[in-house]
Formats: sequence, structure tokens, C-alpha cells
Amino acid sequence: MQTKEINWRILQNGSDIRGVALEGIANEKVTLSPSAARAIGVGFTEWLSERSHKLPCNLRIALGHDSRLSASKLSQAFLEGVAAAGGDTYYLGLASTPAMFMSCVTAGFEYDGSVMATASHLPWNRNGFKFFTAAGGLDKGDITAILEKASAAYPIEAPGDWTMPEKIDFMGVYSEQLLQKIRQSVNHPRHAKTPLEGLHIVLDAGNGAGGFFVDRILKPLGADTSGSQFLEPDGHFPNHAPNPEDPEAMASLRAAVLREKADLGIIFDTDVDRAGAVDHEGNEINRNRLIALMAAIVLEEFPATTIVTDSITSDELGEFIRELGGVHHRYRRGYRNVINEAIRLNEAGQDSQLAMETSGHGAFKENYFLDDGAYTITRILIKLAQLKLEEKELNQLLAGLSEPLEAAEYRLTLPAEGFIALGEEIISDLKKFADKTEGWSLVPENYEGVRVAVAPGYGDGWFLLRLSLHDPVLPLNIESREKGGLKRIAAQIDSFLKQWPEVDRSVFYN
Repeated sequence: MQTKEINWRILQNGSDIRGVALEGIANEKVTLSPSAARAIGVGFTEWLSERSHKLPCNLRIALGHDSRLSASKLSQAFLEGVAAAGGDTYYLGLASTPAMFMSCVTAGFEYDGSVMATASHLPWNRNGFKFFTAAGGLDKGDITAILEKASAAYPIEAPGDWTMPEKIDFMGVYSEQLLQKIRQSVNHPRHAKTPLEGLHIVLDAGNGAGGFFVDRILKPLGADTSGSQFLEPDGHFPNHAPNPEDPEAMASLRAAVLREKADLGIIFDTDVDRAGAVDHEGNEINRNRLIALMAAIVLEEFPATTIVTDSITSDELGEFIRELGGVHHRYRRGYRNVINEAIRLNEAGQDSQLAMETSGHGAFKENYFLDDGAYTITRILIKLAQLKLEEKELNQLLAGLSEPLEAAEYRLTLPAEGFIALGEEIISDLKKFADKTEGWSLVPENYEGVRVAVAPGYGDGWFLLRLSLHDPVLPLNIESREKGGLKRIAAQIDSFLKQWPEVDRSVFYN
């Protein structure tokens, strides 16, 4: 492969690197090959050397990966690149994304940088890299710099005297941290080491990297885990997408909880940085409900703290948080955006203990603002065990959360060429249109797209039209508290969009 054949720009996915790693899906050509991964290993090492003011020979860089089919070849190639640039390589094998960050801050390890080979919930043929230092995950500009260095280094050969390092079981160390957190926080009066005794908990790992949670967390804590499913790593993902947002995945977990009469169901995405749950009655706890649950738990410990969420959270969630004494700060989509905003608020003197996106990314101030699905579930398990001692149920924490009668997301496709300018034009004109439309009012302090409150009798709800972070798409979220309100709001927006015939509005009619 020649340098000119690699489009380094398309490998950037915000603050991550993602690409097609394997052939096998029609019209999808490989963009992330081992040779590209090797050059990216060089790029990260050089970037880290400049950032840390250390020579490459003094850098210790670790890599872990999820269960993807391309994990082995890409991981080896990346570490070959690190070694070619002069760095010291460490291999952590099957791991979770949050654990890779923790390897930078855990005593006895404290790697200068760590890398997770993953493409989250994307199809089996994709893969990518997420990067960490002790300061946290990298931002968009850092990824751009790494790819520029990779492009300059490409092509690069593997060092002739280098061999793949022996695997280090850091997941055991990481799991022990979670175990101790649960034991100490529950402080069970009768069985301190097994505070989950008497609880039946079902895990759905979706054949990703999260299966460790059964044998290394739940069972040692005394939980009955019978009925847990899809724990074995399998990069084909043969059962369902490993994704807490996926309806099929959540339905599968719900069926398992009801079948097993379990107290709780847990689901992770492929690399365990996101999570969702199902309560003992089969109610899904994801999106707004998961944020509400975590807010309720956090606000018990930190009254009046600010909960930062993404832009598409519901009005009902904001009301729920306010009724608990908290502050709801709705920000932009993108987990790094939400996390960085919470960090900014804290630096400005406004306490924010939780940043959470409806996708299931949740980050706590007490845990480095690391988006860690396993830590989110850890906090839920602590509360579940505490409530059991009080003979209460987890879903009682959500009793005050109301939900809209109707909700939908429409994805309006734009022409690929010039889509950013077109999307911005539409959003700007919609603000003007909303300002003069009866029953509509612009929501103040909105940080993304245009959010409009719709009065009772006109749809009684809200909508948000925004421009996708990466794709030529205008996602439109609508929620309504009255029957037929969603259709009424959508019809008005559809009518408004007719002046741009190049916008594909067929989703309104499917």
C-alpha cells in the first residue's frame, strides 16, 4: 500500500481513530490496515514524546483490545510502531477501554500512555484506537496531530529484533479496584466480603470484552449470575449488537431478566465504556432513565450538584433533577463534549459530580471523569445492595420521573458535498421560523442546533434539530406529552424543510 492510498483524514472520528479493518461487507474497503496501524503507533509515540518532554526510549506504552476479529493483527502492528519509534511496549490483552486509562494512574503500572484497540459498538469489520495519558483521554486536536505524524512516518517496518511482549493481567488489578469499592461502600453488616449475596444479577456482555464482570466482580461479591449470556468474546457478535442503545440488545436482556426472575440485568457495549440496565420488573434503564438513576444516586451524596448531559435529554429529566435539588446543565452531543463541560464547570467553581450522555457514557468526578460502564454499574450495585438491606427496590429511585407520551428521532440526510454549510443555514432559518410560529418558543441556553419548546395544544413537548458531529445528517429529536403531538410537530418541520428539496425527508413518511 502506498502512502497516497491511505486517507489519514477519514480515520479520525472526533477524539478516536476508527476505520474498516477487514474485508467482507459490500462496498467497504479496508482503511485501517496493519501497516497503517504501525505508522499510527509511531505517531502516538512521537506525539507522547513531545507532550511529556521525554525521549521515546523513556516512554512506557501499553495496549489492550476488545474481542474484534482484527484485534490481534492491529494490536501487534501498533506495538511494532511504538517499538520502531523507540518506545517500551506492554501488552494487556483482552481489556476494557476504562481499564486502559486506569493503567496510566494505578500504582505499579503508571504507563506514560495507553491505547485501546476498539471501534465500540460498530460492526465486526471495523476497528480503531482510543488513547490515554494520566491526564485522561485525548481530544480531537491530539488525534489530528497523531495522524499527521503517522502520515509522515509511513511506511514503517517492524523492528527486526522485536517480539510481542508477554501479556500482563491488568484486568485482574482493575477488577480488584471495583471489588474493593463495592465492599467498602456497602459495608454490609453480615457479609462484608459478599455484599451482593441474595441478589440475582444477569449480565449480557454481547460477546464483547465485558464478560469478565461475572467471574471477577459479581461472583466474588456473592451474586447469583445464572442466566447471564453472551459472555464469551466473539468478534462476529453473533447474537446482537453489543450496544445498550440497540433495541434488540435491550430486548434480549429484558427477556433474560424476566425469564430468570433476576433482581437486575446489566448490559455493556463492546469495550465497556457504556452500560445500560433492566430492573426486576423488566423496565429498561437506559438513556434518560439511566441518567435519572445515576443523578438520584449522586444527589444523595452531593446535594445541589450539577448534572451535565447531552442535548437530547428530555424536559422530564430536567424536572426530575431539579426536584431532587440538583442543577441540570444540558450541553452538546458527544461524550468528550459532555465530560469536558463538567470539567470546565468545576474549574469555574460550579460543582459537577456527574457527566452523562444518553448513549450510556457516564463519567464521575470521583473517578477521574472517566466514562466507565463498569464503574457506572458499580455505583448501581452499591445502591442495589444498600436498598436490599432497607427492603426497598431500585426502581423506587425513579418513581418521580415522568416520561413523554410520544418520542422519536428522525435522521434527515443531506448531500455529502457542502453539508456543513447547508445544515448551518437550515438551523439558522429554523430559529427565525420558530420565533414567529404560534405555540413555539426558542429554548434559552441551548448549546447545539435549535431547541424549541412546543406549547400544549400545539404538540405539548419539544424538538431539537442539530447537525451530526461527523455525517451529512440532521438528527431531529421530538418528544410530546399529548396524543398525536409528535406527528403534528413533525408535520410542521417537514413543511418548513420543503424549501430545501435536496434534503431527504422520506423518514417522515416511512
